[in-house]
Amino acid sequence: MQGHEQDVFSSSFSLEEETRKLAIMRAIIQKNDSKFQEVEDATLRRFLHARDLDVWKASSMFMEFSKWRREFVPNGFISESEIGNQIAQGKVFLQGKDKHGCPIAVLFGAKHFPCKGDAFDEFKKLVVYALDKASSRILEGQEKFTVIVDLKGFAYRNGDARGYISILSILQNYYPERLRKCFIIHAPYIFLVIWRLVCPFIDQSTRRKIFFVEEKSIKATLLEEIDEDQLPQCCGGKMELVSIQEA
Repeated sequence: MQGHEQDVFSSSFSLEEETRKLAIMRAIIQKNDSKFQEVEDATLRRFLHARDLDVWKASSMFMEFSKWRREFVPNGFISESEIGNQIAQGKVFLQGKDKHGCPIAVLFGAKHFPCKGDAFDEFKKLVVYALDKASSRILEGQEKFTVIVDLKGFAYRNGDARGYISILSILQNYYPERLRKCFIIHAPYIFLVIWRLVCPFIDQSTRRKIFFVEEKSIKATLLEEIDEDQLPQCCGGKMELVSIQEA
């Protein structure tokens, strides 16, 4: 398994210093974004840590997020009627908790196909819908979710570097510090070729959370993070899959 564990919220700053920086960050945003709506400190904290507690960079990141959210999700949420074709492909599921209490999303790469134009916009809306759903299932006191990407049956027709870059861009820029770990299982050679094209677009913090799991140790590796009764049946556990729209 590639990658390693990292506590993304650890830092050399004290709680008092972090609180001070959050107050400065909030003041910067209020001054520079006339459409700013109050959010909890926990939300700002994720952006602050994503930029290594640099208040100016974190404020800029949050304002970019707010602008994007107002434009891409004007109603405040993505409705299922907007992503009907993508949902019908049955490639995203959400169920169970890992040993840290983080919700678990499962993605099936062989059920995804590249798309263009309006269909690509719908795909991006599915990404936001799924990330919002996963975030809404996070328990109080937690910040993150876990992802399993199952590539069994993946073929050349499923390869979509543009789509993968779009997913990572949305995750990194607009949902910072939400991903705990991502396990990629059953990865064929063709996916690894495509992945090399995608890697330059992944920031170091995200890259450290992505793990390619060897075929022979899939169940054992996942059981280190997820109890068997919470591990999806497709991964050797007992938990039935729940489609994202039913979660």
